[in-house]
Amino acid sequence: MTTAPLLLVVEDEALLHLALEDELADAGYATMVLSNGAAAIRELKADASRFRALVTDIRLGTGPNGWEVAHVGRELCPTLPVLYMSGDSAGEWAANGVPSSVMLSKPFAMAQLVVAVSQLITQSDTSSLVS
Repeated sequence: MTTAPLLLVVEDEALLHLALEDELADAGYATMVLSNGAAAIRELKADASRFRALVTDIRLGTGPNGWEVAHVGRELCPTLPVLYMSGDSAGEWAANGVPSSVMLSKPFAMAQLVVAVSQLITQSDTSSLVS
């Protein structure tokens, strides 16, 4: 029996938080869903390599934002796939996003999220085989 890939999901909107968790679980992923950047950074610092991907909102209320969370994740695990979600920060992605990341603009269909996560993980796996 294989273990489901663990995703770190950071989203401060409670309703979306639950929807993301349910949809990703239905797609076969285990999730650690957190509501703020500080908690996400703590988990990344504890062991970033346990996560197969980071899925983060950009605006997370007080504390570190999604850009900062992703930068910490990549410092700790340079091959960590990163998917950003935002309703209004997509224009900042080129300047603030980590390389080889993906941006989903809110609102999006949950199926888009699942496809994007799957593609990022597959791309990461393929890249690590080549390296």
